[in-house]
Amino acid sequence: MISTAIKWVVLVAFIVLTIGGNMLVCLAVGTSRRLHRVANCFVVSLAVTDLLLGLLVLPLSATLELRDGHWPLGGALCNIYISMDVMLCTASILTLLAISVDRYLAISGPLRYPRRVTPRRVAAAIAAIWASSLAVSFVPIHLGWNTWNFTVQNVDWHMHEEKEKWSCRYEWNNSYVLLDSFGTFYLPLLVMCGMYHRIFRVAREQVRRIRAATPSFARSASAAATAREHKATVTLAAVLGAFVICWFPYFTYFTCMGMKAEPDPNEIIHSVVLWLGYFNSALNPILYPALNRDFRRAYGQLLRCRGANQRPSAASMCLALQKRTAMSNGHHIVHDKCKPPEDTHLNVQEGNGTELTDHTSVKIS
Repeated sequence: MISTAIKWVVLVAFIVLTIGGNMLVCLAVGTSRRLHRVANCFVVSLAVTDLLLGLLVLPLSATLELRDGHWPLGGALCNIYISMDVMLCTASILTLLAISVDRYLAISGPLRYPRRVTPRRVAAAIAAIWASSLAVSFVPIHLGWNTWNFTVQNVDWHMHEEKEKWSCRYEWNNSYVLLDSFGTFYLPLLVMCGMYHRIFRVAREQVRRIRAATPSFARSASAAATAREHKATVTLAAVLGAFVICWFPYFTYFTCMGMKAEPDPNEIIHSVVLWLGYFNSALNPILYPALNRDFRRAYGQLLRCRGANQRPSAASMCLALQKRTAMSNGHHIVHDKCKPPEDTHLNVQEGNGTELTDHTSVKIS
């Protein structure tokens, strides 16, 4: 009884963390003007994917955990639930892949980045991610490609019919799992490793050039560049490491059980590796946006219930100060000395990871 209560509390807290974190990402981008950039479309897509996972899949997965695998809603809804699970997890992984490619394009060719990464191409990439995720989830499960005899799983399982021989779980009992796991995990993992390796190399080359151009009396600038390189390396290593730690055990277990045609895998191991993969959806709002200073600032404003538009601008504060000064001197004319600065589209590099601003200059800082 106590173990069930602890499990219930942990699962609920996990679901709330996943939903709340990804909602915070969406609200931060929606309310902060500084985050309205094309590159953040992938971050928002990732947050929406993980948010849908927390809303539609994780509560049902938690119910299965608490009911020892008993599913009272029948085989048809079970297949829909499993398809949504596979679709959203695949979309999350492919979006992480898109983010790594976007960051590589940004740092390797900053001047060509606006021509390469346009809003139309970003929208097409996001649409392709969702179409691919839909194709590898609903189609194979509802055509029976994932079962050992290529029949649709749970087809004879009716509503409110709970039998011990049936469990609402993705069946992986043929060689199809090799194609599925390679296409949805191992290949994206290899590409992500390649992208981040290239980012490391470009970052080191940039630091090397900074050191070569630094005079002997300005060693502090070189030390700062070295610190930024170390910080960027740690950040990108955390991003890639979290992805591998969360998903590699599940897909390795998934592949091994499929190749062995194991009809009844160990329930405890299956639950551990599955929820470890889910944990990546809770980490994404921390690893990707929260390491960015603009996101942290937007997070702080949202958590303090102070929107960016509610804060007085520098121009309005300056005008108010001039009015008070003019009135105190007996004048009623306010001199126009506090015009708001024009949008100069300066390239600002902030945060701990690679970050692209409104224009194209990109730096690891």
